[in-house]
Amino acid sequence: MADRELGHRNAASTKLHDVAPGAGDRIRYTYDFGDDWEHDLLVEEVFVAESGVAYPRCPAGRRACPPEDCGGIWGYQELVEILTDPGHPEHGNRLEWLGLSSAHEFDPAAADLAEINQNLSKLATILAKK
Repeated sequence: MADRELGHRNAASTKLHDVAPGAGDRIRYTYDFGDDWEHDLLVEEVFVAESGVAYPRCPAGRRACPPEDCGGIWGYQELVEILTDPGHPEHGNRLEWLGLSSAHEFDPAAADLAEINQNLSKLATILAKK
């Protein structure tokens, strides 16, 4: 929820072209005020949409998305450290929390573009219905 006193906008009703319309424009986006994920977004290019291409889409990315509610950047760093140490007392609990049978199933260096674009496609379908 947006806090107008802090200059926040409701992201659900804000379009990117209204806040960053041109190449080189930047915005800062805070996701999950409890975990305090800060995202700096840079508009690299603006182009005319191609017919037959689904938007939005993510053509490239770096690193995996941290799991939801992992405790912000510090909690995520701790999670990665625990997963890389099979002897850590919390290792099994964290695997179970993530729904993994092995720490090898989670690679913090890999961005899953197929999953990202599948989620963007679902989001576009939901937004189109509104």
